[in-house]
Amino acid sequence: MPHFVIMGAGRVGVMLAHTLEDAGHSVAVIDQDDRSFRRLRRDFAGKKITGVGFDQDTLRRAGIEDAYAFAAVSSGDNSNIIAARVARETFGVGHVVARIYDPNRAEFYQRLGIPTVAAVRWSTDQVLRRILPEQAIAGDFREASGRLMLGELQLHQGWAGRPLLEIEEAAGVRIAYITRLGEGMLPSPESSYQQGDTLHAMMRTEDINEVSRVLARAPEEKEEGENLWR
Repeated sequence: MPHFVIMGAGRVGVMLAHTLEDAGHSVAVIDQDDRSFRRLRRDFAGKKITGVGFDQDTLRRAGIEDAYAFAAVSSGDNSNIIAARVARETFGVGHVVARIYDPNRAEFYQRLGIPTVAAVRWSTDQVLRRILPEQAIAGDFREASGRLMLGELQLHQGWAGRPLLEIEEAAGVRIAYITRLGEGMLPSPESSYQQGDTLHAMMRTEDINEVSRVLARAPEEKEEGENLWR
């Protein structure tokens, strides 16, 4: 069962905690003010950790070493970005997202490869798309018949360094463009997926759950003579 750590017990943090717990995941919520935990429902079974969200000991008490994902959604831009970097760079958490109120700063940090979402575009759904395993893909565009959809792929970190052609073959999609360091680029036959990239791909609407399932796992080497990826 994946474990999630959330920094910030405000409106978004509480909604995330409840949604993740309802989905059967274990959750820990960090906040400097223990009064903030009153926003959590009475039967919330997750951990409530009082402390600074970017403090390593606080993060360890929250179970960061076993965390599948970390979301920094407090009211402070600096605290969120520092905490996100500590979670990713010190503890190696593969799925990290930081809430940033200033959209200009969010774009700057995105260019540095730090995953951020500006508050003006923030929603609970957006963070869930970034941290939930095998989350169904939300489409950015559907063609007139509804059979095809352009969506943002969520990939296991094990795909880093793999050719885009390999990802297309494994998931049955066609990658339309890449967002890298905050800028869009068209893929070439030689392009590979780099950690921090966002891949946007066309796929059959009926296949989105299977695409999510395949890419949420690390790729397995294809045995000689095989044509299918397991």
